[in-house]
Amino acid sequence: MLIAANKAVSIDYTLTNDAGEVIDSSAGGAPLAYLQGAGNIIVGLEKALEGKQAGDELTVSVEPQDAYGEYSAELVATLGRDMFEGVEEMEVGMQFHASGPDGGMQIVTVRELDGDDVIVDGNHPLAGQRLTFAVKIVSVRDASAEELAHGHIHGEGGHHH
Repeated sequence: MLIAANKAVSIDYTLTNDAGEVIDSSAGGAPLAYLQGAGNIIVGLEKALEGKQAGDELTVSVEPQDAYGEYSAELVATLGRDMFEGVEEMEVGMQFHASGPDGGMQIVTVRELDGDDVIVDGNHPLAGQRLTFAVKIVSVRDASAEELAHGHIHGEGGHHH
């Protein structure tokens, strides 16, 4: 069975950056299960897997625009510490939910602390990076009606309700 829209796909993968550093991997765990065409994985990888089948192995380089987007300096802001009510200890790397420019919620990461100033970054940590995936397709099947309705795969390697 070929990977196409509305198929349940399981993959083993290792994700590296341009320096060859491993960023993420399914090694030692369950394969990643996703619903093809539902936006469960980055668009560049999803496009590369279209038409492949169980047992296929491939290496895919995905440019930033087809991964987590280009890095945007506009998503970096300096906020006062008083904006973080109830947070006793502030540390670089902490993440918070914040209102985005479009009114929706986004995650921001504390990048720097400077006195009463907190510099936060709303970019995804992998924004602006070319990503390389070494992938082995473990299985491809028809998604269930419930998985299609929910927009994601259930069970091992997928979503748990």
